Amino acid sequence: MSGVPVRVVSYNVHGLRDDRAALTGLIRDLAPDVLVVQEAPRRFRWRDRCASLAAESGLVVAAGGLPSLGNLLLVSLRVAIHRTWCLRYPLTPGRHLRGAAFAEASVHGSARFVVTGSHLATDPAERPAQADRWRAAAAAVTGPLIMAADLNEGPGGSAWRMVADALVTTEKDEPTFPASLPRRRIDGIFVSPDVSIDSYEIVEDERARRASDHLPVVADLRLPSA
Repeated sequence: MSGVPVRVVSYNVHGLRDDRAALTGLIRDLAPDVLVVQEAPRRFRWRDRCASLAAESGLVVAAGGLPSLGNLLLVSLRVAIHRTWCLRYPLTPGRHLRGAAFAEASVHGSARFVVTGSHLATDPAERPAQADRWRAAAAAVTGPLIMAADLNEGPGGSAWRMVADALVTTEKDEPTFPASLPRRRIDGIFVSPDVSIDSYEIVEDERARRASDHLPVVADLRLPSA
């Protein structure tokens, strides 16, 4: 099979408020090349706390944290990071300030790609504008693209449709939230058409239910070779 394999996991870690050992043990067993985290540390001692999460998970920090308002990109040593940047959405008074993290990366120095993660608003009045801004920023990059997020709405929502426009994701309608009794599919991974999806699954087991209030999304992808 042609292309360069890369495993991407998208995971809302609930501010690290649940079973930390279950969380980091699960991440280690999933062995992602790229872990896109929502609700990562973004306040007091955020650098140390993000680094600790990465180390406990067998990964290293690529981008995010406070500058991207809790979105964090962690990578394995297979992945080289060439450039990183962050995006902040306009603040709605009385609401959380939100944003996105971006990284331009490559696998084994050959397959180059951009990965970005975000966590959209719980307020349906805010989400479409955030999705539009995030999607526009992602559309400005060239080459293979991977977008992962907690969108706080499912495939029928306008924000989901904006993010998914011209991208590819799974057609399987598997719920990701809440982890204890999943009912809603609000977390997803989306890729540009030049990236192949070999497999896409939601991890639902006893350890995942203890680790966070969301279930992790796992996608095995193939990037076009340089």
